[in-house]
Amino acid sequence: MIRRPPRSTLSSSSAASDVYKRQAVTNPDFVEKLCDEFPNKIIVGLDANNGLVATDGWAKQTDIDVVELSKKYEQYGVNSIVYTDIARDGMMQGVNVEATANLAKKTSIPIIASGGITNLDDIAALLKNAHHGIMGAITGRAIYEGQLDFNDAQTMSDIYDS
Repeated sequence: MIRRPPRSTLSSSSAASDVYKRQAVTNPDFVEKLCDEFPNKIIVGLDANNGLVATDGWAKQTDIDVVELSKKYEQYGVNSIVYTDIARDGMMQGVNVEATANLAKKTSIPIIASGGITNLDDIAALLKNAHHGIMGAITGRAIYEGQLDFNDAQTMSDIYDS
């Protein structure tokens, strides 16, 4: 049996999110059980710096290779991975396309890029690597600060998909 907080706690608490992320890294069997209970519905967030997974709100750097952990999740049936390069997240320095594409190439799990997306050039670079398995992107600060227009990014993505 998998114990989890009430639904309201899950949707409103970043602390709960951090607990699940830590659990997913330190106890991968937890993810396997979730995948068994909810087939093709589990999305795992992996935060990494220089290819190594970080936990606890990025405060703890592990020695766990993000690619190796992703391969384990592949066997469990994870639906997708939100991959955040924490060295770039919120820094407005551009997305780490190389690391994101590398992860996508080495697993069959679709990757959602996160961290560092600054402008349409980053969206274009991710789209050029979509064939490796990059299925989407998450951005925040670039939109809030007016560096990236959401509608332009969506239009670019739609054109690429057609």
